[in-house]
Amino acid sequence: MNVPHDLLYATTHEWIRRDPSDATIVTVGITDHAQAELSDVVFVELPKIGAALTASAPAAVVESVKAASDIYSPLTGSVTGVNEALPSNPALVNSDPFGEGWLFKMCMSTPEELDSLLSPEAYSTQIGS
Repeated sequence: MNVPHDLLYATTHEWIRRDPSDATIVTVGITDHAQAELSDVVFVELPKIGAALTASAPAAVVESVKAASDIYSPLTGSVTGVNEALPSNPALVNSDPFGEGWLFKMCMSTPEELDSLLSPEAYSTQIGS
């Protein structure tokens, strides 16, 4: 499994990338492990821009040929952007989970929550890779 070393991870299989130009903004997606477990993604329901999210609460839904799965917000904050390409091309979640398959961007209201996320090494241990 691919576990990029420049990201942080939630135990629920979301990844978090900090914006290099704004320390309060993060991009969120699902991990390679998660997309492989889901199999072929056929639909993505994204949060609305401006929506308030709470850490560990459902933020989006990804449906595959196997199941529908909630995607949890790894942090508390508000949605500042969504991946507009996903509704018409949900397979991007499978083909490029750490790039073009990102889900949403958010402004963190509680940056100290980053401390509760997993390092790449800890996430690799969690998934047994």
